[in-house]
Amino acid sequence: MSVEYKDYYKILGVGKSASQEEISKAFKRLARKHHPDLNPGDAGAEARFKEANEAYEVLKDPEKRKLYDQLGPNWQHGQNFQPPPGFENIRFGGQGAGFDAGGFSDFFETIFGGGFSGGGFRQGGFQDFGGQHARRPRRGADAEAVLELTLEEAYRGGPKNVTIQEQTAGPGGMPTMHTKTLEVKIPAGVRDGARIRLGGQGNPGAAGGPAGDLYMRVRILPHRLFRVDGDDVVTDLFLAPWEAALGTTVTVPTLERSVEMTVPPGVSSGQKLRLRGKGLGGGACGDQLVRIMIRTPRNLDEAQRKLWQELAQASRFDPRAD
Repeated sequence: MSVEYKDYYKILGVGKSASQEEISKAFKRLARKHHPDLNPGDAGAEARFKEANEAYEVLKDPEKRKLYDQLGPNWQHGQNFQPPPGFENIRFGGQGAGFDAGGFSDFFETIFGGGFSGGGFRQGGFQDFGGQHARRPRRGADAEAVLELTLEEAYRGGPKNVTIQEQTAGPGGMPTMHTKTLEVKIPAGVRDGARIRLGGQGNPGAAGGPAGDLYMRVRILPHRLFRVDGDDVVTDLFLAPWEAALGTTVTVPTLERSVEMTVPPGVSSGQKLRLRGKGLGGGACGDQLVRIMIRTPRNLDEAQRKLWQELAQASRFDPRAD
């Protein structure tokens, strides 16, 4: 059978007189550069990795290298090759049962057969350079997802079920998407932008390694009544001019429940009153700031207009004075 000749020295980038150390260093350099785990989806890198792995499998073993060198110096990479007489049915069983070389070229199969023992890297995961074939367990990468919370959920905390999409390897190694539901324990008073770690819920590990972690990044949704300012929450309280001038008691909503608040006389629009401990922050709660907004009545009837005119004439208040 005629097959394509493989120049293993050229593939590793070493001379024919290279030492075992030089061969090992050359292979490690190529393997780190072209390993499929480091070049996902790159068919060219995968092919170069396989070639380097095959070349190293032969040249690192003195017996295989000696047999390969006997093929003669006249063979060139890419030429059709037919093994010389005496090479038929040569097999390297190695130590123990060996393993399948199905990923290697027809040239390798023609010379060395399918059973052998080797070392270095195998496709699908890094291996120990000491000659062990088992893939090293590797921890999966961490992942991140957005966790949307209402302001009330962030204030109260507690468990919340969330559904996320997860990508895994399907048939033939093709990525497939599916959903999973997780329970997230939300700390009371969690802030916008905080990250909640779910151990072992990230990307799966390789070769039996542990999965990475999943970090849920908190995004607090806009609220119709409140705005977040650090640990504090801010809400607006609308008052009539006479309420602001004379003072009053009003009902104010908070994240927990509505409360009665006393407004002192003489407050101005934009002034903030404080309800302590009604903000975010769990055990060290922030406060709720109540911003005063004075509304002026519109569409006055004649009697109301007359009263405002009398007040204007009687008052000495100058809003533009220092």
